[in-house]
Parts: sequence; C-alpha cells; structure tokens
Amino acid sequence: MQDGRLAYEALLLLASFKTHNPDFPGQVFLAEPQPGKRWNRDPRLKSDGIRDMLRSLGATFLPFENKVFGQSYPHGNKIEALAALPDAPFLFLDTDTLILGDLQALPLDFARPSASMRREGTWPEPQLYHGGYGEIWGALYDRFGLDLAASLDLTQPEGYWQRYLYFNAGWFFHQSPKVFGERFLTYARSIRDDVPPALAAQSLDPWLDQIALPLVIHSLGGGRPGPELAGLDGDITCHYRNLPLLYARESDRVVEVLEAVAGEKELRRLLRDHEPARLMIYQNRGRKARELFDRADLPRREQAIRSALKKAELWLR
Repeated sequence: MQDGRLAYEALLLLASFKTHNPDFPGQVFLAEPQPGKRWNRDPRLKSDGIRDMLRSLGATFLPFENKVFGQSYPHGNKIEALAALPDAPFLFLDTDTLILGDLQALPLDFARPSASMRREGTWPEPQLYHGGYGEIWGALYDRFGLDLAASLDLTQPEGYWQRYLYFNAGWFFHQSPKVFGERFLTYARSIRDDVPPALAAQSLDPWLDQIALPLVIHSLGGGRPGPELAGLDGDITCHYRNLPLLYARESDRVVEVLEAVAGEKELRRLLRDHEPARLMIYQNRGRKARELFDRADLPRREQAIRSALKKAELWLR
C-alpha cells in the first residue's frame, strides 16, 4: 500500500473485511514500501488519521524495502512485499477489493497455488511477423524450464488467448510467501532485464506481474482455480478496480456492501477527502454511472465501459 488512492481503498477493504469476518483467526497485513533509492518520493502513508483507522480495523503495517522495483514499476510492490511476510500460508489481495463474505468458507489448498481468472486477453498482443501466443508463451516457459503443454486448456481453440495460463494478479495464494516471492521476483526480473526475442514487440509495463505470475504458479504445481473457489471474484470477494467501474458493472450486493461500510461515520469522515469516493458514493454520481448500463448485458470489453463513463464525465480514479 502507498499514500494516496490505495490508502482510501485499504479503508474500504479493511472495513468490509471486519464486517464480514469478525472472528477471523489469522492476521491482516498491509505491506508498505519504505523510502529508498528506488523511489523519488516517500511512498509511505502520510495521514495519521487513516493509519490509526486501518489499525483499529485490524491491520498490521508491514514495512518492506524495494530492492528491484519501486518508482519505475509500482506493480512490483506485490512481488517484493512477499519477502517481508511471515513464512506461513497467505492470500494476497489488491487494495481495490471488497470483502463480501466469510473468507474461512473458502477451501483454499495452499499447496496448489492459483490466482484470479477475472481477466481479459490484455497480454500478449501478437504482432504480424513476430509470432503468436504459442511462440510468445513458449519462449517464457522455455526460459524457466517449464512444460507449456501441461499448462494448456485444451478445451480452448489453438491461437486463442484463453488456451494459455493467464491470470489477473488481484489475488493469489500459496503456502509459502518466501518461496513464492523469491520465484516471482526471479522470473519478473529475468523477463524485464533479458527480454526473450519472441517478446521484442510486446509491452511489459504494466503487464510484467501478470506475465510472470502464471509461470510461478505453474512451476509450483498450481493452475487455474476450480469451481470451489468461485467465491473469490464472486460472493466472498470483489476486485472492483475503481469506483466508477464498481457502480457500472458489479452486483447490487457489492454496491450494498460498499455503501454500508462507507456510510459509517468515522469512515465517511476520512473517505470524503478522496474525490472519487466523495463524488461517486456521497454525491450519488455512482448511481448515475449505474444507470448507464444493464448488468445483464454489459459490453464484453472493459474499455467500452470506461469509454462510456468518460463520455458521461463519470470517470474518476
């Protein structure tokens, strides 16, 4: 977590977590990057009020040092933060997540890591004369001595992006943050610093974490989540990305949870300083965004939703 937008998202995450998991037996850590040569500013949370509220909601701040990423690639925080965790089974969640139910109801098999399938075919973008999905992913699996064929979803057609293992990095889990984090960092750094020729025409920013993630999960004996984990990105958690998208496409239940926790007096006092929360939640622009879309017939691509929100001047981040 860093200062700014992520701090306000963390308030909503922790408040919704506490509401629906009052007897949770584990610990909740908020990983916080520390100032150093990888940052051109202090990335830590500045507001004592927000920090105190997060602690009162059950969070333990976990300081960590950026040795590889930082200002140049903030998405790398989720990779480097794992080294600071106690070496015990973990579930990572992005701050832009709401908790809707009991996390203990999830039958997580920590020995078989997995990650979020709520994603689009954002990477790679095959280019003419530069190879297709098979060549690009094949080069990565070869780089790390992995079996591409064993990772394929053979129910999907050849040449289609969903045939290949690809996740959103909004949540993932494993039995050891030390093992998972070291491999995640090794793979991501190798791809960044020595780009395989098959990837020459591909953008790595902001996709680097999502490029390395399926390789890490496959290498540790994991894969796609089964139906028993449908509650993640379902009725237990919601990775909403940002508030306009939440109002545009998420269920009535998600909006209900958001507005219930945001309506708590002490939380409202802090969240009103965050423009997207103030306008979307408290000044009802979120409801206007919701009226633009039929949740039963949403555009297939997120970009179309974003474009409609921008056209209506309801895009805030």
